Amino acid sequence: MASTLLDVTRSAHEEVERLERLVVKDLQNEPTTSKDRLYQNHRVRNMVDSIISTTQKLIEIYEDKDHARKDEIAALGGGQNVFSAFYDRLREIREYHRRHPSARVVDTLDDSEELLKEEPRIDFSGEEAFGRYLDMHELYNEYVNSKFGQLIDYSAFLEEFPKTHNIPRNHKLTRQYKEYLSHLLDYLISFFQRTQPLQDLDKIFLKVDAEFEERWEGATVHGWEDKGLGNGQSSTIQDSIDLDYYSSADELVELGPERLKQALAALGLKTGGTCQQRAERLFLTK
Repeated sequence: MASTLLDVTRSAHEEVERLERLVVKDLQNEPTTSKDRLYQNHRVRNMVDSIISTTQKLIEIYEDKDHARKDEIAALGGGQNVFSAFYDRLREIREYHRRHPSARVVDTLDDSEELLKEEPRIDFSGEEAFGRYLDMHELYNEYVNSKFGQLIDYSAFLEEFPKTHNIPRNHKLTRQYKEYLSHLLDYLISFFQRTQPLQDLDKIFLKVDAEFEERWEGATVHGWEDKGLGNGQSSTIQDSIDLDYYSSADELVELGPERLKQALAALGLKTGGTCQQRAERLFLTK
């Protein structure tokens, strides 16, 4: 039996209400262990995501950009064809049940109870101990094998990695350092999402961004009190580019013409030409 748009709408509303009841019922249960609480949080997160997804589909249906809903409503009860439409629909239902005599109404209560017992899969490494600890070994190896890092042991790295202000400015401008920071941020976000699935990460980032902008404008960001402008004594260091992190002139092009111009000027070289020409000229000094 083909589902009409109205059937889909009704079913979607029922699904949203069912999931909302399940969320409430699940949160009314107090987990006995931290592991059970994490399972509960992920179950609720999954149900909330399903509610959001289903609600988005409902919004698209009600927007009715292709007028399919309007046409279907008109076909069900419009004009002189109301009885014809009714009997056509009745015939379709009878035909469906004739071909599927074993079809029955599914009791969602049983499925709901099973859902509340579900233990969602959460990917943690052995070192993370199901979300109790960070596993920074890959980042540690990246740190100690970099030009900006130090040869320290793992426990010392755990104390050192948040102190980015200790890293010299010229190293912070390199691609290697930017990639390291990107990997670090990706891991911390992943760990947070796995251990705190009900937190609104976007809201947290908005607050962090606002606080950073305020501190940046007030020149109180540790290590960047000059807002990256530097002074006459350190301009050469800031303008230089560590070419060890670039394997071709094309990669240097990504820095942009102004950045390349500054680097060439710092080396006392000609600064004119296109962005590609500047990149090639600078790469020859490697």
